[in-house]
Amino acid sequence: MQEQHSVVEESPPRREPTTNAAATRSCIGSGMSIVGNIECDGPAQVFGEIKGELRASDLLIGDGAQVEGSVIAQDVTVCGRVKGTIRAVRVKLQDGGAVEGDIFHRSLSIDENSLFEESSRRVENPTDPSSVGAKGPQKQDMPSSALAPYLQRVEESASTEWSDSAVEPKQ
Repeated sequence: MQEQHSVVEESPPRREPTTNAAATRSCIGSGMSIVGNIECDGPAQVFGEIKGELRASDLLIGDGAQVEGSVIAQDVTVCGRVKGTIRAVRVKLQDGGAVEGDIFHRSLSIDENSLFEESSRRVENPTDPSSVGAKGPQKQDMPSSALAPYLQRVEESASTEWSDSAVEPKQ
């Protein structure tokens, strides 16, 4: 019987880490609506509605969830809707997830049933606040960069013609 008692004593310590792990995972239920900034030290799941900045280490934006604002995390999985900027090392849009905003990431995957509008940019440290300021001008340059070679050629040919015609009369 004493051996059984010692086995019983060993069981609760094994259960405590699971209880603590479950307690550290924060969850915003489908019936909740929050206006304001949320910062979670550990992983979080969102099934409700949030208007504001959301920070977590590992974030699941579940089916039916709506987030309007910035999302910053190491890992972000979007199955619901996000309207705002996402900054994360790994971003996954799956199960019909939708993002309307910019995504700064190191790794991005988008399932075929998901929706993504705006722009994405691969950066080395997407969650680093000091690189956020540097991203703004790059983001503005990004849409024009696709047309830049064409616009540059047009400007060069126009300036070449102009300088040729201006130089010829002088000679």
